[in-house]
This record gives sequence, C-alpha cells and structure tokens, in this order.
Amino acid sequence: MEFDLIDAIRARVAIARDDVALGIGDDAALTGIAPGQQLVACVDTLVAGVHFPRDTAPEDIGWKSLAVNLSDLAAMGAVPTWALLALTLPEADALFVESFAAGFSALARAHEVALIGGDTTQGPLSITVTALGMVPTGEALTRAGARVDDAVFVTGTLGDAAGALRLHQEAGSRGHGTEVQRPSTTTLSSRLNRPEPRIAAGLALRGIANACIDISDGLLADLGHVCTASGVGAELEVETLPISPALAAAFDPAACRELALAGGDDYELCFTVARAREAEVQAALARAGCHATRIGRIVAGSGVRVLGVHGSEVVMPQAGWEHFSR
Repeated sequence: MEFDLIDAIRARVAIARDDVALGIGDDAALTGIAPGQQLVACVDTLVAGVHFPRDTAPEDIGWKSLAVNLSDLAAMGAVPTWALLALTLPEADALFVESFAAGFSALARAHEVALIGGDTTQGPLSITVTALGMVPTGEALTRAGARVDDAVFVTGTLGDAAGALRLHQEAGSRGHGTEVQRPSTTTLSSRLNRPEPRIAAGLALRGIANACIDISDGLLADLGHVCTASGVGAELEVETLPISPALAAAFDPAACRELALAGGDDYELCFTVARAREAEVQAALARAGCHATRIGRIVAGSGVRVLGVHGSEVVMPQAGWEHFSR
C-alpha cells in the first residue's frame, strides 16, 4: 500500500526538469547545479491541529505545505527548483493522497518545481517538505544586512490568514454549523489555505534590498529576527500597516492591528532598503506584479517598537507565534 501511495503522488507531480538526472524511484535523487549558482535549501513541517485546522481540505494542505517553503526561498531571492516530501498519515487513505497531491502539484507546476523524492509513513497527520532552489553566487538576500535609516517595507496585506483562523475558531466554539457568513470570509480563508509565495518579488529585490525575511510567525516576531541578525532596531508606524478590505470588514480596527502585527501565516516579504532606493524598489516590484508598503524604519538599538498616531509606543500583548511557548 505504501508504494501505491508513492505512485499516486509521483503520477500527480510528474514535472520534468533538465537538471534532474535521477528523481523518484531510487535511494536518492541526482541533480545538477548550474555554474555560478549557490544551492538554497529550507525545510518546514506542518502538523494537523497546529499549522492548519484538522478539517482543512487535502488539496489546500498540499498547496500550503509547498507554499510555506517556497516563501522561504522567495525571502532569499532564490529560484525554486526541487522539493522532497515526507508524508505521515494515520492510515493509507488513497483519496486523501490523490487530493493532497493535486494541491501540491498545482503550485509546483506554477513554479516549475520538480518533486524528486521523499517518504511516506504511518502516524499523526504531518507533512514535511524540503525545498531547494538556486541563486547567483553572492546575491542571496539574508536577514543580516539591515542598516540604520533603511526604510522597512512589506509586500501585500497583513493579518488576513490569522483573521481567517480566528473566524474558524470562533465558529468552532459556537458549535458545528453555526458559523456566521460574512462577505470577507472566503477571501480571508484563501489567504490561510492557499498563500501565494512571493517568488517574483524576491527575485526583484535581489541587489536592491539590504535584508529580507518572509512573515510566517507574525510581523513583529519576524522583523525582530532581522533586527537581531543585523544588530539594529526598528520602529513601525501602526497607521501605515496594509490592511485588506476583507479584514477590515470582518474585524474592528484594534483587532485588525493585532492580527497584522502578530497574527502570522501571512507569507509576505518584509524587507529593508536604503531610503535613496525606495523609488527603485517600488518600480522593480511593480514590474514583478507586486506592491509593497513602507511601514517604518531601521534605527540604532535593538528590538521592534510600534508607534501610534502621535508617536507614542503601542504595547502589544504578544509578538507572534512561537513553538513550545504554550
């Protein structure tokens, strides 16, 4: 049965690449790396009930398991190339695997990512994906390059996925079938279940941005990682946070602010750029079909401060998601 599941996944994700000499079917894969390129590797594990609600559609789980990894590659300015999949299932569920593979394949094909290997095993539902990509030698974006007086930007909008999760949890606390229907629910749910990795934006930022990170644990937490790696601090202006109409329709302003700052699961890019290059970065992103909003600046010191309308500090109850903190 295990090999039947592997065959089902392979049939769905049969994406050919010239740089794959040997893919699924042997003890390990063989790939080639072009001259002048560095290999970029990342891995993420998604666990049912922790990283996605247990009633999430298998297609969405498949999509998201790859998307969160491609988002990491985007933050490095890398072109995605290959992926490895470790799938743990409570039982050999062929229908689940077929649907999961369909979602995974849809995103993989959009970015020409070849699945070159992996593993299947029995246990509580969890998915581990290793994604690999390439970047020209010395051109990778990192967290460590932010400089004092840089402007801080984020792509897209913030808080949508966390808003969708909160609505889902509220519906669950009221009982099955009692979810309040809101015009914004579908839009927010799509941001939670099918995030779009900002690959084109990451490529556009190469050579322009000083530092970059993808927002998975929440803006405050992830920008804090940039500050720590760069030895600087940051000030954010709360009124500049990009809030979508869907989020604003579903929550009051205070909740929108909390979700945008600390909600997590956005998979947008947060980056810093020298003020003299702001127009250049906006033009580059526009050509990539992406928009970014300036939300603050890099300052001397450490940590991230959130400033209100009149410059007073806004204290947040939490900075973002952290495993083992609950």
